[in-house]
Amino acid sequence: MTMTPDTPCSKASDLNAITAIRNNLNNALRGKAVVVERVLQCILARGHLLLEDLPGLGKTTLAKALADSVGGRFARVQCTPDLMPGDITGFSVFNQKTREFEFLEGPVFSDILLADEINRTTPRTQSALLEAMAECQVTVDNHRYALFPKFMVIATQNPVEHHGTYPLPEAQLDRFAMKLSVGYPDQTAEIGILASAVGEIQRNHGASMVVEPVPLEKLQNEVACISVGENVQQYLVKLAGVTRKHSRISLGLSPRGLLIWQRVAQARAFLRHRSFVTPDDIQDVAQAVLQVRLGCPAAEIEPIISEILATVPVPV
Repeated sequence: MTMTPDTPCSKASDLNAITAIRNNLNNALRGKAVVVERVLQCILARGHLLLEDLPGLGKTTLAKALADSVGGRFARVQCTPDLMPGDITGFSVFNQKTREFEFLEGPVFSDILLADEINRTTPRTQSALLEAMAECQVTVDNHRYALFPKFMVIATQNPVEHHGTYPLPEAQLDRFAMKLSVGYPDQTAEIGILASAVGEIQRNHGASMVVEPVPLEKLQNEVACISVGENVQQYLVKLAGVTRKHSRISLGLSPRGLLIWQRVAQARAFLRHRSFVTPDDIQDVAQAVLQVRLGCPAAEIEPIISEILATVPVPV
């Protein structure tokens, strides 16, 4: 598409920033260009990400590379059954010198928070993230503390091993923008991984702070301004209505989920240098957005979403 002055992401600095982030993530997660594009859509839409996959496929590497790429502070929480809410949000301690309570910030005060194996911690601790993910703040001892503007949660869970786990409730799942699976790399990518590890002394995936000249918030604000026509919004509402009436779906799409769907579609249009959302954008991100929030058997969800998309006529 030919770029014009009014086209989003048309400035050279914006284009360079997006390209640099994409290249960094592709360097960290080899052979997974589609996953990288989804992650870009998620962060530009100010969303949170749930990664459901087997161990050792690069989920932590991806989260660290994303934090480095946007010049953000990275924090990691290993979720276990004995993890307490204060271990995530922080807590107040009494200072003997000042004779006052002081608040010690928890790992939630970061730009990118990796909640590793989130389904291994108790519902009480899982709920500590609800306010943070929805309102970008936490409340501790009746005091509200604002989080960083770029705050994003990347949570992981193992889809195979369910012993001693606590499935995420629907209220928490609905706060994620999308769910992704990284999957195994192909042979070419794995050979590249092995080759890059030869002679490696310090683990460094080459990510760097690339959005300093153009703050991430600026790109996110531009995404929020992408035009969504009334016919496209009607299309979205009709799709949501089908999810709420479908015989095999126990929990349909919520209004919050509908807003997230629109934001992620705006991010896809932005990455394709368009100033408006098309039905193709809506359809392309549907699987990633809906898989995390529709109440139906996991084995059936992909064909059900495809069926829903085929049910509603596409607007011209």
